[in-house]
Amino acid sequence: MTSIVINIGNTNIRFGHFIDGKCDVSWIINTKPYGTRDELFAQFSMLYQTYNVDVEKVDKIIIGSVVPQLTHIISSALYKIHGIEAIVVDRKTHSPIHHKSNQMGTDIFANLVAAHFLYPNKKKIILDFGTALTASCVAEDGEVLGVIIAPGIITSLNSLVKQTAQLPEIELTKPKSVLGHDTVSCMTSGMVYGFLGMVEGFIDRINEEVNDECFVIATGGVSHVYQPLTNKIDIADKLHTLKGLYFLGKDK
Repeated sequence: MTSIVINIGNTNIRFGHFIDGKCDVSWIINTKPYGTRDELFAQFSMLYQTYNVDVEKVDKIIIGSVVPQLTHIISSALYKIHGIEAIVVDRKTHSPIHHKSNQMGTDIFANLVAAHFLYPNKKKIILDFGTALTASCVAEDGEVLGVIIAPGIITSLNSLVKQTAQLPEIELTKPKSVLGHDTVSCMTSGMVYGFLGMVEGFIDRINEEVNDECFVIATGGVSHVYQPLTNKIDIADKLHTLKGLYFLGKDK
């Protein structure tokens, strides 16, 4: 089975081309500005050509979204390409994950689902370095033990730059030292090691609260910056959320 899986986030929209459960290619576009159905149709068609996606072989389209105003228009653009109605999944979609929230975002729910299927028989923490920084925890039996939502790293950095007159935009990379000696190195250290301390604190406190050493997965936009800097993150997987959406929609 060949599927197109789409994660519509507040900052980016990630696409995955899945063949028999494996994502062979993935790409990202910016969530804003919103386009019309025809604009998105043209953009998606061009990207399909770029990544050698054979439209005729796609059997299923699965969408997860935290931007409701975009869900329908993207579904409509994809219908124009494939002639297939998209399957939209969310926290109400049947799965082995048990939660009590009426507010859980689809991305967080998909992260929990992917962790449950991919890393069974252990408690898991999923860190999502997206528009918001989230930490969610799931037990071995699929019970959701809780979620933390904090300001996202890029969101915080953009706010800092916009609210100050002399601080420049910077690239998030591993600092050469903890103590900086110019504005860029000082900001880089603050953003990288400051948020790394927060993330490690989340992991320690969650482990203490659930009385276990959880397996930790990192995903989302800048997870690749933070994962190499700590031994508290077991694996980084930029496709983790997409995999959760695939698990939710594959049998629908």
